[in-house]
Amino acid sequence: MTKIFLFVRVLSAVVGTFFLLAGAGRAGAEPPIRVAIVGLVHGHVKGFLAALPGNQTATLVAIVEPQEALAKEYAAKYHLDSKLFYTDLEKMLVEQHPDAVLVYTTIADHRKVIEAAARHGVSSMVEKPLATTLQDALAIRALARGSGTHERPVQVLVNYETTWYASNQDVIAQSAAGKLGELRKVVVHDGHEGPKEIGVGPEWLPWLTDPAQNGAGALFDFGCYGADLVTVLMHGQAPMSVTAVTQTDKPQIYPHVDDDATVILRYAKAQAVLMPSWNWSFARKDMEV
Repeated sequence: MTKIFLFVRVLSAVVGTFFLLAGAGRAGAEPPIRVAIVGLVHGHVKGFLAALPGNQTATLVAIVEPQEALAKEYAAKYHLDSKLFYTDLEKMLVEQHPDAVLVYTTIADHRKVIEAAARHGVSSMVEKPLATTLQDALAIRALARGSGTHERPVQVLVNYETTWYASNQDVIAQSAAGKLGELRKVVVHDGHEGPKEIGVGPEWLPWLTDPAQNGAGALFDFGCYGADLVTVLMHGQAPMSVTAVTQTDKPQIYPHVDDDATVILRYAKAQAVLMPSWNWSFARKDMEV
């Protein structure tokens, strides 16, 4: 049957991330869903590697990572069986055929992994943001809508961490129930001191600060959270206009991408202001409505 996955946020003292807990609508007698991790270069994968071994509803069946040195490093750190590891995605999909792949590659590689999985009828979860280009985003949407060449529709989920914050869930629920009145202004703050400043690993930092592989700097890394939340609050309505100002305040650290941005989304009767940053003195992720 088509699997639709329920992802629930679990707070970590080091990294805010999600852990896969269960497949929605699954009967209690069903075996655990079989998941494979594709890529180890995105640091948020560490949350899954820590949580999956003791999880009763999901089983890790494979890890695909072409960099063998990185694979060995993670295998040792998380006490993973060497038999789990593959260097070739297609070979893994043929041999293991998991229920879902959890994608922790560069953002630019999301599309090709989702397409490969879809050819085998396998659903995907990727880290945010979904894509670096509009072309890739539209291609992924077509796959999720079943208009591709794969045998059956697949689910594609993007791990927007802040969607699952209790405060944001409460605001979304109250707004949907009409308890907040008519929405007029949304201000979203998402950011921290900067990826290098907080100690992002050597497998992650080079591509996170590369506009080709990540799309942009703070604008993509953190701006996507607010765009996601505002889209939900506006019931999928597209903004009438989008205005963005980006700048690099620390060119000696981030010479190729922005480290601070302000984005204004204008709707007919509402306005949203998104403030993503790698340039704050402390980390924060919150929303004002």
